[in-house]
Amino acid sequence: MNILKATGLRARTLSELRDGIAAVSDESIFHHTYQYFLKGHILEHTNDFAHWAGESIEERALAEHLSNIDVYDFRNIGELRKELLRVIDGYLEGFPTPREAIAGNEFYFNETKILTFPIGLKAENLAEFLIAVKYIDAGSLYYHFYEARVRLGGGVDDFSAWIDRVLGKHGLAQKISSIDPFMHNIEGIREHIVEAVEEEVKKDMEVID
Repeated sequence: MNILKATGLRARTLSELRDGIAAVSDESIFHHTYQYFLKGHILEHTNDFAHWAGESIEERALAEHLSNIDVYDFRNIGELRKELLRVIDGYLEGFPTPREAIAGNEFYFNETKILTFPIGLKAENLAEFLIAVKYIDAGSLYYHFYEARVRLGGGVDDFSAWIDRVLGKHGLAQKISSIDPFMHNIEGIREHIVEAVEEEVKKDMEVID
């Protein structure tokens, strides 16, 4: 469960956005980057900052640069924050007076507090996992596929880690871990996981036969 909290900071200009990114908490940076796909945004962008730059102040080139930042390349939020600032500072050097957002389209900095609790589902084998992954809600899928990559580090998600270490199915684990989190929304991620697991379950059934 995610509890959204307003920080009280907002930005109408790119300079104000830049100053906000420099000042807000790590939780706010996490909310606007790693949790982007939990919000059902269009896939043209990969974080809230890029989305705002492209849609609210129509700075498409900057939006593209910000979208090219792979948040999973960084060891911590501090490094990611520095990269966001570097990209924006570089853009401001070439375009010192970009457009301002119209009233109502300002960027509002928020942060999220994550509460985790068991949902009552467990899987002891691949067939049970397949059934569960089809029906868990988007928040649970996000937590185990997206958030885990930060929590576990190294781009590893909970699903592929369990399949690899517990079930010993290294090929399937690799297939799931290689699903690009930036190329699909959450339901797209679910579809790819289901497809890969169904294929593996069918292989196991053929071996039994």
